[in-house]
Amino acid sequence: MANAGLFKSLSGKLLAKAGARNHEGAAAYALTPQAALAQYAMTGCLNHTFYSTADMQLAKVLDMAQDVDDEFLAKLAVYSRRQGFMKDMPALLLALLAQRQSALLAPAFAAVVDNGRMLRNFVQIVRSGATGRKSLGTRPKKLVQQWLNTATPQQLLNAAIGNDPSLADVVKMVHPQPAEPWRAAFFGWLLGKPFELDALPENIRAFEFYKRGVSQELPDVPFLMLTSLPLQTEEWTRLAQGMSWQSLRMNLNTLSRHGVFADPAVVARLAARLGDAATVHKAKAFPYQLMTSWTAAKDLPRPLADALQDALEASLRNVPELTGRVVVCPDVSGSMQSPATGFRPGATSSVRCIDVAALVSAALLRRNPQTRVMPFEVDVVALGLNARDTVMTNAQKLAGIGGGGTNCSAPLARLNREKAAVDLVVFVSDNESWVDNRRHGATQMMHEWAEIRKRNPQARLVCIDVQPHETTQAADVEDILNIGGFSDEVFRLLGLFARNEMAAGHWETVIRQVEL
Repeated sequence: MANAGLFKSLSGKLLAKAGARNHEGAAAYALTPQAALAQYAMTGCLNHTFYSTADMQLAKVLDMAQDVDDEFLAKLAVYSRRQGFMKDMPALLLALLAQRQSALLAPAFAAVVDNGRMLRNFVQIVRSGATGRKSLGTRPKKLVQQWLNTATPQQLLNAAIGNDPSLADVVKMVHPQPAEPWRAAFFGWLLGKPFELDALPENIRAFEFYKRGVSQELPDVPFLMLTSLPLQTEEWTRLAQGMSWQSLRMNLNTLSRHGVFADPAVVARLAARLGDAATVHKAKAFPYQLMTSWTAAKDLPRPLADALQDALEASLRNVPELTGRVVVCPDVSGSMQSPATGFRPGATSSVRCIDVAALVSAALLRRNPQTRVMPFEVDVVALGLNARDTVMTNAQKLAGIGGGGTNCSAPLARLNREKAAVDLVVFVSDNESWVDNRRHGATQMMHEWAEIRKRNPQARLVCIDVQPHETTQAADVEDILNIGGFSDEVFRLLGLFARNEMAAGHWETVIRQVEL
């Protein structure tokens, strides 16, 4: 009989050697420059995280971008904006294209700069000198001018909300030459210069009349332009019924303080809009944003609280139906307590990485009731979940665990001890495993996965990373997908991979398919 111990050890030697180290100094696999940059683009918000500072993230992106061609850079900028709904990273990638004087800047700019916030982000990053230049330059300046000269009145008005730089600062930098009287009047109004009142767009003219006491009609302008005015409950109520879906979601507590929810009929109308699936899709709502709103809302009327849960379920439209035996493993270790979008002075998100992991797990369970959920830290944590409970309920149960070291191989080791049959295993983690560190060869996670594949040759592994990193615990090979992010794009890719509709190269291939 052959020496089983010898051949078992030899099989481990065939696994890819972990040639990198993660932030904890443990063995890991380095992602390719393209995959690593994509990881940062889909999860990085240029803020402090558990393992990295904003400056470190910026330095890493600038360094990795040197090894990436213009085409991938441009397509990643578009992908991270359209599919990841990111704000800072797509603008940074555009600034890098501007610094390279790439011909792909124009098509990428047109796709990425879809509102005034993105325009201001791009200008801010270029002017900061972070990418190597402090002036916009001829081509970027023309692109900014073109946006200002073609934006609709509503787009310009929305863009006027915010500073550092303000829209007025941007206009002063690039000196657009307006072709229409209303646009010239708008720029004059924006800059505090003389303007033709009658030439202003109707809603801005109405705003001026309202401020001056000429009219009592509440103007149709962005919510934040009115909050500094002395509004009565009746006006707050009208404002609530006219504000955008995102503004409504974000200001429920404010509206409650001003007595808007005292009228059941008003509550019913607002709840119907808040929970409307089509409106949720159009607003490009992050599932975790709705979880935040539901958690933060204080003493809301029941219809509004229920509407937030309905909206969350609607935002999970990309959660796939999976066949076979599915296992999802949310990381509940101590490092997952950090904010998902990093620490920002005065504006840190209340949603933690563990909340994102819990939300993904609960969504998969809701869509696929046969799913086995195995939360882990140093070891697997026992927790009973009911697949019939709402996503919000199960997510809160999972997010309430928290603490301990990170051992990514623990769920796989448990499955191996049970000799379990599996078809798909999904990890949601920051991938900073250290409890199971090995000094040589493959990571412990890869060793355990190899054992699972012996029993289940068709099994697939998906590792969703919710923080910007350059390494992973599972090598990016044919049966393993490494992706990052916290929009519902991860569900779409997970479904494609589970159905064997993604080829080798996986995530990079998807980004390369973006059309400019």
